[in-house]
Amino acid sequence: ASHVDIQDTFKILIATDIHLGYMEKDAIRGNDTYNTLEEILKCAQTNQVDFILLGGDLFHENKPSRRCLHTGITMLRKYCMGDSPILFNILSDQAINFNTSKFPWVNYQDENLNISIPVFSIHGNHDDPTGAEGLCALDLLGSCGLVNHFGHSQSVEKIQISPILMQKGSTKLALYGLGSIPDERLYRMFVNNQVTMLRPKEDQDEWFNLFTIHQNRSKHGPTNYIPEQFLDDFIDLVVWGHEHECLIAPTRNEQQLFYVTQPGSSVATSLSPGEAAKKHIGLLRVKGRKMNLQKIPLQTVRQFFIQDLVLADYQDLFTPDTPQVTKKVEDFCYAKVIEMIEEAERERLGCDLTPEKPLIRLRVDYSGGFEPFNVSRFSQKFVDRVANPKDIIHFVRRREQKEDIKGLTQTKYTGLRVEDLVKQYFEKVQLSLLTEQGMGKAIQEFVDKDEKDAIEELVSYQLEKTQRHLQARGVTTEQDIDAEILRFRNSKKNTTEEDEEIREAINRAKAHRLERGDNLQGLDMSDELADVAMDSDEDPAPVAPPTRGRGRGRGRGSRGRGRGELS
Repeated sequence: ASHVDIQDTFKILIATDIHLGYMEKDAIRGNDTYNTLEEILKCAQTNQVDFILLGGDLFHENKPSRRCLHTGITMLRKYCMGDSPILFNILSDQAINFNTSKFPWVNYQDENLNISIPVFSIHGNHDDPTGAEGLCALDLLGSCGLVNHFGHSQSVEKIQISPILMQKGSTKLALYGLGSIPDERLYRMFVNNQVTMLRPKEDQDEWFNLFTIHQNRSKHGPTNYIPEQFLDDFIDLVVWGHEHECLIAPTRNEQQLFYVTQPGSSVATSLSPGEAAKKHIGLLRVKGRKMNLQKIPLQTVRQFFIQDLVLADYQDLFTPDTPQVTKKVEDFCYAKVIEMIEEAERERLGCDLTPEKPLIRLRVDYSGGFEPFNVSRFSQKFVDRVANPKDIIHFVRRREQKEDIKGLTQTKYTGLRVEDLVKQYFEKVQLSLLTEQGMGKAIQEFVDKDEKDAIEELVSYQLEKTQRHLQARGVTTEQDIDAEILRFRNSKKNTTEEDEEIREAINRAKAHRLERGDNLQGLDMSDELADVAMDSDEDPAPVAPPTRGRGRGRGRGSRGRGRGELS
């Protein structure tokens, strides 16, 4: 690269979910997180980056042990302090950017500190601020001058995200951050337009907008995640923390037109498939409005192999009636584990930094009449060969399918939501008057909130509307009525009108209950928003229930949110 390029290009090392101190008391895995943090910091130093950006969960515990803090401080001091010059300036008001610090300015501009690599970090859910002072472990590192903690929002009502404005040569970078907030609360704040991302007043189009967030990205429930669509469309790149699966190659969100990179964790904190993907960190280069992300594989991460085994699939080897079946199953599992260990050993050849013993997990589905075998005896055989001998085998049992009285088939997997069951049912049974979404919502209110009239109200409400529609159209013959009803129903599917109808019917049901004086227990008064069942790829236009006296939320048409300006 030419000298001019270096002058104008930000080089940023991105990592997230380092979980320092995870399993630190374990004889085999105790040093894993410390070794990997050192590898990450060394990599930043070798690549002479402008700064390191961390996406939360630097620490695994909210109150890290003395050893953990000591190691973290030691390494940051070793790799991030020194004489290398810092080649970018900060143009924004640092008292706002670092408003939780007693030293509200970036560490490298402190005349008493010699910083060679500044670290900017938001907090995650593991190391989030607690207590009356609202402090977290990052604030301790901040007071030492080793980390710049940003993106800490003090209000639980309203969030204003003010970017750190940086300039290097001709490149202008606006760094936004939002530390972890309980997903349901943040979801509700977004829906109520309580989240604003401020933008620089001058030359808005010249800035590269980088946003770091630490929330659920995959849907864990109707509001227990943050849909990408909620984020502003002026963003260029989102660095998404909290999700541990490494999906670091930037993916484009086709609606908002920004890119998302999910670096994933640098240590496996659970033996689940998402953690088995190879762990990476990213070297991000930004020049003007262009970016390039180079993925760097981590060498010090302990290998992790996971496999699923369904015993019922091996009827040629054994069935529940085979003599000594449990011993045969155990021998079969033993052979599978040996295979995985040998694969790990082959892969490790020539990688001196990779720890010797791998993590191995075999999930054994024993449904269909099989019995689990003695796991502690089994694990004795692998004490010297794997890092997790005690929990190699995980027995699971899929719930058998059984026909339910109402014709609703119980699904194999537990944990499905009401809306999903309704959807599955109506894939078989076509509704002619009502929509699946309306029915799903009404049944959910009926089940979750004991809203006894919800289904009846929805049916009578949609019946009235349909009758009025038919009268207005003057449709009389049976054939025409059927066709018109279908057309009318389909015209409302997945629209704001449908959401409003559902909500209106449910509010009527509530009003009826209140008139009757039914008790309110079981009604969650904090649930100000009736959650509309939706997938993350839809952008709803939520409307607050009329009874609350709130204004309407904005739909897709109005991009009103987040157009605040920095003074």
